[in-house]
Order: sequence, then C-alpha cells, then structure tokens
Amino acid sequence: MFGVCYYPEHWPPSQWEQDAAMMSELGITYVRIGEFAWSRLEPEPGVLNFDWLDQAIATLNNAGLSVVICTPTATPPKWLIDQYPEILPVDPSTGITRGFGSRRHYDFSSAKYTEHSLRITREMALRYGNHDGILGWQTDNELCCHETTLSGSQNARSAFQHWCEDTYSNIEQLNSDWGNVFWSMEYRQFSDIELPILAVTETNPAHRLAYQRFSSHQVIRYHNVMVNEIRQHTTDQFITHNFIPMNETDVDNFALAAPLDFASYDNYPLGRTDLMLTGAPAEKLRRYMRTGHPDFATYYHDQTRGLLNRGFWIMEQQPGPVNWANNNPRPAAGMIRFWTLEAFAHGADCVCYFRWRQAPFAQEQMHAGLLRPDNSKTEAWSEAQQAILDITTLELNSEVSKPASVAIVTGAEGLWVSSIERQGEAYDFNDVQFSYYSALRELGVDVDFISMEADFSPYILVILPSQAIINDAFIKKCQSSQAHFIFGPRTGAKTAEFSVPTNLPPGLLQTLIPIRVLSVETLRKDCTEDLFWNNAQYLSGSWREQIDPGDTDVIARYHNNEPAIVRHERYIYIATLTDRSFLLDFFHQQCLHHGINTYRFGEDIRVSRRGNLTFAFNYANKEQQLPLNPDTKVILGSSIIPPLGVTIWTTEA
Repeated sequence: MFGVCYYPEHWPPSQWEQDAAMMSELGITYVRIGEFAWSRLEPEPGVLNFDWLDQAIATLNNAGLSVVICTPTATPPKWLIDQYPEILPVDPSTGITRGFGSRRHYDFSSAKYTEHSLRITREMALRYGNHDGILGWQTDNELCCHETTLSGSQNARSAFQHWCEDTYSNIEQLNSDWGNVFWSMEYRQFSDIELPILAVTETNPAHRLAYQRFSSHQVIRYHNVMVNEIRQHTTDQFITHNFIPMNETDVDNFALAAPLDFASYDNYPLGRTDLMLTGAPAEKLRRYMRTGHPDFATYYHDQTRGLLNRGFWIMEQQPGPVNWANNNPRPAAGMIRFWTLEAFAHGADCVCYFRWRQAPFAQEQMHAGLLRPDNSKTEAWSEAQQAILDITTLELNSEVSKPASVAIVTGAEGLWVSSIERQGEAYDFNDVQFSYYSALRELGVDVDFISMEADFSPYILVILPSQAIINDAFIKKCQSSQAHFIFGPRTGAKTAEFSVPTNLPPGLLQTLIPIRVLSVETLRKDCTEDLFWNNAQYLSGSWREQIDPGDTDVIARYHNNEPAIVRHERYIYIATLTDRSFLLDFFHQQCLHHGINTYRFGEDIRVSRRGNLTFAFNYANKEQQLPLNPDTKVILGSSIIPPLGVTIWTTEA
C-alpha cells in the first residue's frame, strides 16, 4: 500500500482533479490530509467551514483514492491564542513563553486547549466518522516535536502539584521518597511544589524524574481524550499517530500508542543521519551522506513496529532534500526505492511520501516533494513508481513479520534516568542502545524492541542495554521465561524514586545475578582502557563499573584483572561500555551458542526477514557477492548485489 501527504488548502481547487489523477496514475491508493488546516476549518471562533474539505475528499475519492484524515490540533489558529494566551507553552530552559507563528505552540496542561481540541475533533468525527471514502484517522501530528513535551507554565506547575498529590500518599512520603532532606528541599504541602527548572544549580534527580513522568502523562492524557472522541463517532476507520522517537520527545511511546490501531513513523534518513553524526569526522559522514546510515532508519522502524507488536505505516517518507537538518543533501540515485523496500522489509504495511508537491512558500519551501512547484516530476517520482511495482509483485499481505529471535528491552524510564544523571559526558542512553542494535544488525540479526511489560516467551535472547529502573514483576518474568538475558551497565542501578538501592546496584537484579556494583567511573571517549575476553583484547571506556562478582563466573576482565563481564545461569551482566568490535564478536558468539542465524555479508550489507522473504540491502558504493546457495529462489535482483541495490529471496520461515 502506498500513500502521499497532500495539502489541498495550499492549491486552487481547479488543480485538485489533476493532482488526484496523477496520484492514481503513480499507483497511490491513500492520501493524508488536514493535519495543519485548523485556520481553514474554523476561520473564526465557532464558524466552521468544511465545504472545501468535503470537495477535496470527493475529488480524491472520485479518482479511486482513499483518505486518511487528520485532526488539526498541531496548529492552533491565531484567534484561539488571542482568546486564551495561556495555551502557549513556556520554555522550561528559559522561562520565556513560546509565541505564535510556527506549529506545536500549545501546552499539554492547558485545560482550555484540551477543551478546544476536543471540540474541533468532535466536529470532524461527527462529519467524517462514517464517510465511506475515509479509511482512517491520524491524531495531531508528531506529538512533542520541537522539544514541546515539557512546559514551565503555571498551568503545568498546578497540574504537576495535583499529579504529585495523586501519586504520593502524603507530603511526608514525597519528601522521603525524593530525599528532600538534602539541601533543605523539604515541602510542607503539595501546593508548595515547584517545577524543577530555572534553579541555581542542579535540581533533585527524583524531582526531575517525577516531572518527566508527569509530563509524559500529560501528553498521553491529552491524546487519549482525542482518540476516545474519534472512537465514539467511527466504526470501521482506523486511528494512528505519526510518532517521534522516544529519545527525541521523552514520552513513553508504548503508553501513547496503547489506544491506537497501529503506529506510524515519519522516515527521514538523511536528516537523521546529518543530525546523529553531528561532530563526526567528515569521512564518516560523507560515506552515508546521501544514503543514510545503514541502521538509523531501521532503528526507528523496529521501535515503531514494537510499540504495538504489529505492522506500522511510514506516514512521511523523505523524497529528496529536506529543510530542517544542519545540512540537507540530495539522496543518491535509487535511494527512494531503496528506503521504501527497506521499510516494508521491517514490517511496514504502507509507505506515504511527503509531500506530493513542494510548497513554493512558507517554512518548508525548500523541502522536496514528488513534484516541483511547477508540477514537473522529481527524480523521486520514477523511483517511487518502481518501488510500487516491486512491492506489488511481492504480495506482502501473506508475508507477515514474525517475532525475531532477539529482543531489546527499551523504555522511557531508562532514557529519563540517563538524561537526568549522565554522570559522564560520554554516556548517552540512545547511543548505548543504538550500539547494541547496530552490532546485531550488522550480523544480520532481526531485532524486536519490546517494553519491560512485554511477553518474553517468543525470544531466545533478551537484551537490556540500559534500564536503570526495574521492578519485581520484571524479575518474575525473567525467572519464568526460558530466554537468556544480557544486561548492560547501569541496569537496575536505581530504585523507582531515583535512589541507589540499599543493597547496591544492580538492586533487584541481584535476585538473578548475585553481584554488587561497588563504584562507577566515567571516562572521556578518547581515554579508553583494555578489556580482555575470549583470549582477545578490546576497549573499555565511557562507563566502567567496579563489581563484586559474588559466585558468578567471570568471563571478561579489565586491564587490572578486575571482573568486567560475569555470567550466572541464563544471565550475563556487562559492567562497561565497549567498542564496536567487542559487541560484534560477543553477540556473534552468543547467537552461535543459542542457535540464532547470523548473516554477516559485509559491513554495509543489511539483511532482514519478513515472513518467508529475506531482503539484502547494499549501502556500499560497490557491488557485492551474496553467498547464496545455487538453488536459492531469488525473486528480485541477483546474488551479485549492485551499489545501493536490493536483493530478495525466499527462505523457510
């Protein structure tokens, strides 16, 4: 299935019919509309104008296209802000109110904004909830993009105080749980509680963790109100949302996704590569400048699929240069097709290209589309056309993604702890998690991202790169599971209220692996020391724990012969961050030991499976030979995979 993001309000109605015909000609079946159109849907307070939207939907439907309609709440109109200026969020880093003039200019703690969001959502759901030409709904747009999760407003402060009162039995309990006796931070009543912002120096980490939990809760509460309203007025229409990754929003995306039919993601491989490789040597960036890093896009595909453990949509697919990264190169020839097939290989059920036509005006006028402003076709057109033909021949409806053998446990709590207390400049939750994922992917191992509450039974190997807060339920699930577990450094290092466990880290994890973390040191990235494992020498750095191994088996040691990695029954604990070569060798050994197939065809080859289909993607600028058996049934490409090429073959599931 293929779609496109379209803005009929940007173009004269006389152009809509031709646009719809060209979409149909390309092979598009779904069109997303409406996510920024509030000022056209309600140009004056209470004055609704759906006529133009009715006409646009009818025009698209007449061309055989189904519509995905969006609630327009990402862009409150000027008249609403003028009526209720308290809707605007306050930047928690400066205390300055963010103004009107872009998007996402609202505070999740504003009761007035929730009220008016609900009102416009209800009006749209009543009008379109049973429309035959509308396939489904997208809520809002990229919730919490542009660092809008947190707000330092009075609305947020008041709501936080009420949240604390609901969460803690009394103020004495809160003071005790947070350790407020330190620095005379004790509160006398819940109405005294401040937001942990704009203080002289660092604020209490337990206070900040509570603020993160509260802020995530506010986003989820707001979103649930809108989803519930749409559900009341629809029958066979789906509801989805185009997610921003947790590491960018600090929101619990598992909880945010819970009421949806499936999750969606906006895929911009070059923009993300430019941002994620900021500061990297030029030769490293240049290598992937026009292709994207081999693991950046799929890292988020797999996380999106894992939110609801089912197929997902790419709601926006980069078609050319974007406008929002530090630098915005053109994709290499063939990459639009490449990225499209890659998304389907990782479980996507639909890819929608953003956008149909490049806008000649406003903030995104430098963002490419399938068409230029003069209606000429960009290079992406023919590549999308080829991708549509390729996917049509694969009949992917019968090839559903099955659980991988390996799962990475992720979640917002580990992210929050890392951002609140990095302890060293080189420690970053997302970097640690990505390094584990990327090593597994270079080995050709498929990975599922799951929450701590997920079912572990489908998996052979479950990995926690860094989850500082765990609970008793998690421990019991590990004990009842048949899976093998690998715990990265810092796992179990904090209590639920951000304290050091009384029995020392890894706290509750000691039930599974009886060790104690005696101290932690953090080092500069360029100040590594040696790690010895399996008769080979590797690097240890950034985060290093001194551990008492108890009665575990020591399987790797630091340069001074102290234990660095230990094993106990089905559990392994890695007490340090390491280099990539160690992760590749270590995970390869673990996969061999547990009977998990690996496909290490080259540093820039990535292999993925969907049902009985195996996909190989060549990110290199040279052709490579795939070591396929002579009787392998290749259904796309060949065993010699060209630069930036794709080969697909059938295998046993």
